[in-house]
Amino acid sequence: MSLFQEIERQAQQATDPQSLHYLIEQLTTLIAQSDEVVDMFRLRAAIWVKLDEKGKAINDYRELLVLNPEDEEAAMQIQFLQTILRYNNTDIYANPNTNMDPWLE
Repeated sequence: MSLFQEIERQAQQATDPQSLHYLIEQLTTLIAQSDEVVDMFRLRAAIWVKLDEKGKAINDYRELLVLNPEDEEAAMQIQFLQTILRYNNTDIYANPNTNMDPWLE
C-alpha cells in the first residue's frame, strides 16, 4: 500500500481536527515531492472541507482546474463551496429593506 493510499484510508476514518491536520501536512509533503498530484489535491480539499476550511478547499480545487481546466467535479465543488460561504457571510441586518427578505436572492 502506497503512502497516499494509507493517508486516504486514514482520512476516511479520522474525525478529530488534530489527526486531519496531520494528514494535511503529510499530503502537502507528498504534493511537493510528486508529479501525480491530482488525487492528492482532491483528497486534501476534502479534508479541508471536513475541517470546515472552505476557503482552503476552494484553493485546492482551483489548483485542480489549473492542472485540468476541464475538471467538472472541481468546478462544481468550487461553486458549491462559494455558495455556502456567501450565505454564511451574508449579514441579513445590513439591508434596510423591511418589505422583502434580505437574505434571499
